[in-house]
Amino acid sequence: MRCPFCGVQDTRVLDSRLANEGDQVRRRRECNVCKERFTTFEVAELTLPRIVKREGIREHFDESKLRSGMLKALEKRPVNSDAIEDAVYRIKKELMASGEREISTHELGEKVMKELSGLDHVAFVRFASVYRSFQDVSEFTDMIEHLQKK
Repeated sequence: MRCPFCGVQDTRVLDSRLANEGDQVRRRRECNVCKERFTTFEVAELTLPRIVKREGIREHFDESKLRSGMLKALEKRPVNSDAIEDAVYRIKKELMASGEREISTHELGEKVMKELSGLDHVAFVRFASVYRSFQDVSEFTDMIEHLQKK
């Protein structure tokens, strides 16, 4: 590993620990030349599937779009930001673990709704109303009745 301070490639590992629920390895390193210390993180390189839109267009997975959609639904709701980040992380982890090369927006939307239903019912209904294009009040009441049965 190249030293970020002096650029020499001669560094040694002082300590290794698991991080991020065991999905990363945190390594504390020291440069053998300048003696500066720094931390690196090692992660398995798994690719996220491409997203297939309704029109058939394929896009790279964009975590910021996922997060912003969830944040819009959760706006002004009493949900901890760590809980939101955990939900985004779980969705990404599930996508990577699936091994699929492509996933439809429909499948991704269902995963988001599953996470939102565990975080906040109002946010779940907000997201579902846009995602499923509710046309009238009866669709809202059906969704709310379904939530109440759970």
